[in-house]
Amino acid sequence: MTETFLYADSIEQAKALEPAGRPLADLIHELRDLYLEDARPWVIGFSGGKDSTAILQLVYSALHSLEPKKRHKQVFVVSSDTLVETPVVVQLLKRTLEELNDTAIRDSIPLEAHEVSPKQDQTFWVNLLGRGYPAPTKTFRWCTERMKINPINEFVLNKVAEFGEVIVVLGARSAESASRAQVIAKHRIEGTSLGQHTSLPNAYVYTPIKDWTADEVWEYLMSAPRPWGGDNSALLDLYKGSNAGECPIVIDTSTPSCGNSRFGCWTCTVVTTDKAMESLVQQGEDWMRPLLDFRNMLAETSRPERKTEFRNHRRRTGKISFARGNMQDDSEKNHVRKHVPGPYWMRFRKEWLERLLVLQRGLQANGHDIELIAEEELHQIRHQWLNDPNEPDWADDLPRMYRSVFGYDLQWAQHDAGTFNEADSDLLQNLESKYSIPATLVRKLLDLETSMDGLAKRRGMADRIHQVLTEDWEPLETVLSRGERVLDGGYQEEVERLQYEMETLADRISS
Repeated sequence: MTETFLYADSIEQAKALEPAGRPLADLIHELRDLYLEDARPWVIGFSGGKDSTAILQLVYSALHSLEPKKRHKQVFVVSSDTLVETPVVVQLLKRTLEELNDTAIRDSIPLEAHEVSPKQDQTFWVNLLGRGYPAPTKTFRWCTERMKINPINEFVLNKVAEFGEVIVVLGARSAESASRAQVIAKHRIEGTSLGQHTSLPNAYVYTPIKDWTADEVWEYLMSAPRPWGGDNSALLDLYKGSNAGECPIVIDTSTPSCGNSRFGCWTCTVVTTDKAMESLVQQGEDWMRPLLDFRNMLAETSRPERKTEFRNHRRRTGKISFARGNMQDDSEKNHVRKHVPGPYWMRFRKEWLERLLVLQRGLQANGHDIELIAEEELHQIRHQWLNDPNEPDWADDLPRMYRSVFGYDLQWAQHDAGTFNEADSDLLQNLESKYSIPATLVRKLLDLETSMDGLAKRRGMADRIHQVLTEDWEPLETVLSRGERVLDGGYQEEVERLQYEMETLADRISS
């Protein structure tokens, strides 16, 4: 590779590189001109991968080449931490953000790096272990919007509210995929280098390396030191070790998320086999083997033939749901339905959380300063368990579980504990066996009475009791014995996705 652009005082230091047939100096001039054109601040989406690193280097170099008095507007670097990112990626990302902020101050560059995360009640573990959401699949990727799109978009919208308009700078490349190329082309504004954001008002998108190939990105990254210090050898080693690519910064649902061999969340079950994690383990990161095993265990629960083993037959709404099956004979279509299971059974959620805590304790004991699940997430999960619509955890097992793993207690909120306890739950189970009245039904009615206790007016009480009584309390076998034929096929995954979205909306409204 030829020696090329070293960030310094003059743009003339750009050498012979011509990615996409365009001199690098020409692109730097475009960046400078666009920056000086107006007062709209820039927001750079930074994932820590090769493409976003190239963007960051280009922008930093362009700003550094300007006279200090011309650096008139702020550039924000935003990085999304889903809280379940692959640990080696997190380490590299955090180190880069720290170096970037320190060097920007030293060089008087108006650039700030920020890290955003999903809201504490919408993290991966709160949804999967707390609410019992099934592990994400290709057709039901509930994690992307909650954990990636929403935190980034909230940051961008806050800047729009503050400044009126912003320009979002992304490392998207047309060569990555046909869908990516179509999105870039579709939203391009004629006569400018900008495009309309697909969903955010007053946000415009700039993709300076859209025509670069992956080889050209690497040639640029490895030809010169990074403007904020050091080089990209660690990044290259990471790619070599994972045999993968990075998960792109996702700012709308049209942007493809991770797939196949990309590295991103260590919990990702969207792909059948996590080749990136497997390769990292094989290349010497053997300490991550337990993480890979845990991920594979979650993926196993999404296999069609095993869903009913791990998941309640009733949904969080209390209903038993069905999706239409595919039949060649139209006359039989209306009689063919496929059962759509609900959330994970509580016993599995408890088992998996304890396993996760033991895994975290083991990693930390062996010198890995890693937090697999945050303390605030544990409080959120406990709240979800205590108020679970199907299986409320009257035993309040989480504090006891945490103590058994770590040997000490957290500051658990006393008011979170329910009115009833484990002995009450056991009593209801015994009464269910004796009188054939579902224990969960009685629990719900008792919880409803408790929630209304002390109110001067109990408006709507009768309606709420009726709602509980009309849930599907019959065993699944009884429902299926009525003659419905249950087959594979149809739109089960789509129905499941929509139903979970409706349940999420209902949770937000009720809270």
